[in-house]
Amino acid sequence: MPEDSDREAYKLPPTRTPVSDRITSVPNPAEFFQTVFNYVVDAPITFVREWIERQHAKNKFYYYHQKFRRVPDVSECLEGDYLCYFEAEAQWRRDRMVDQEIVEIVRERLGACKHREGPNQFQNCAKEMELLAQVTKAYQDRYGDLGVHGNARTCLMKQKHRMMEERKAQANASQ
Repeated sequence: MPEDSDREAYKLPPTRTPVSDRITSVPNPAEFFQTVFNYVVDAPITFVREWIERQHAKNKFYYYHQKFRRVPDVSECLEGDYLCYFEAEAQWRRDRMVDQEIVEIVRERLGACKHREGPNQFQNCAKEMELLAQVTKAYQDRYGDLGVHGNARTCLMKQKHRMMEERKAQANASQ
């Protein structure tokens, strides 16, 4: 401000805010309702919440890292053991979903590499391309031609037929 400013027009703020003195003996209704709310509503809810948190801390359950035990393959199930068939089928479906996610993750990595490298993608993303080729070939060998309604038994039969063809090709090559 300029030197010739009027001090009375621009008063400085007080250095300390004054504390209002209570003159009445009647309690403040806002404080009364806040105290009642704290004891009637907030305290029991807080107690229950803390108790639940203590119980959860004792028994940690990570739902996003659920681990299933490995079950026997369909080829290891006894004839007529339908529970074993069901478990093997569920295990096969989980394995198929995991393999699908692996292919998808490798594909996303290749796409990110191509986006990052731009015109030099063929030189700098060769490892990712090779890895994607290996992963998709392995997935296609195992699950290809099964269709949407493929199951563990048809996958096992496909594997058996592929192994028989490889043995025939090997026998014909050695003769």
